[in-house]
Amino acid sequence: MSFGMIAGNGRFPFLVIDGARRAGIDLAVVAIREETDPALEKIASNLTWVGIGQLGKMISFFKKNGVTQVVMAGQVKHVQIFSSALPDLRMVKMLWNLERRNTDALIGGVADELAREGIELIDSTYFLQDHLATQGVLSKRKPSQNELDNIEYGLHIAGELGRLDLGQTVVIRSKACVAIEAMEGTDATIRRAGELANGKLTVVKVAKPNQDMRFDVPVVGVPTIRGMAEAGATCLSITSEKTLIFDREEMLAAANDAGIAIVGS
Repeated sequence: MSFGMIAGNGRFPFLVIDGARRAGIDLAVVAIREETDPALEKIASNLTWVGIGQLGKMISFFKKNGVTQVVMAGQVKHVQIFSSALPDLRMVKMLWNLERRNTDALIGGVADELAREGIELIDSTYFLQDHLATQGVLSKRKPSQNELDNIEYGLHIAGELGRLDLGQTVVIRSKACVAIEAMEGTDATIRRAGELANGKLTVVKVAKPNQDMRFDVPVVGVPTIRGMAEAGATCLSITSEKTLIFDREEMLAAANDAGIAIVGS
């Protein structure tokens, strides 16, 4: 059995490589030219670069390396799908057959194309089980009653957002929705919320009701906390057992320094 990885942006791909190596596994890595950090090339022993629309080239690389199971790690911004990048014939055919072009449909289409070649897309947390959020309060400070009320309200709104596959994050103040995530991502949503209503904000980030752990798994880290502090957000709620925490100790230290409460719901 041979493992591969489709690498998007951020820290996720680096952590997967580290986790795989701790398990004695060397990954065959496909890096997305428009997204992946070039530094990944320095730590991946077997890596190739493809454009956002080069599905055929990606599959050929995996087959050449005998890959049978693939992890998808790191975000590929939705707007890239609609950029000026030219898709290859295999990508064009896949897109043509999709009824929708939301996150689940697009990545599900890629998973189907991989499966046709005997390559299984597996749980993206496969090598990172120790990075998943646990249940309960994770920070030194517990949420206040006002923040708990915001979380309760935010979980309802974010649940509907996830069910519609529109985003994973909502920002709440006094049980009113300040910002909803769409294509811009969590950090941009938090910044926008801070511009609209700086201070006393609660960020609620959720897994989808039927979260497919193969892709689009919620992720938080130090940049999340920094963005919250700048926006005046004081509390973060994340879905336990389905949210990845990157650089956990550093993130929790930053949250504690900023007086931000974090809870696994």
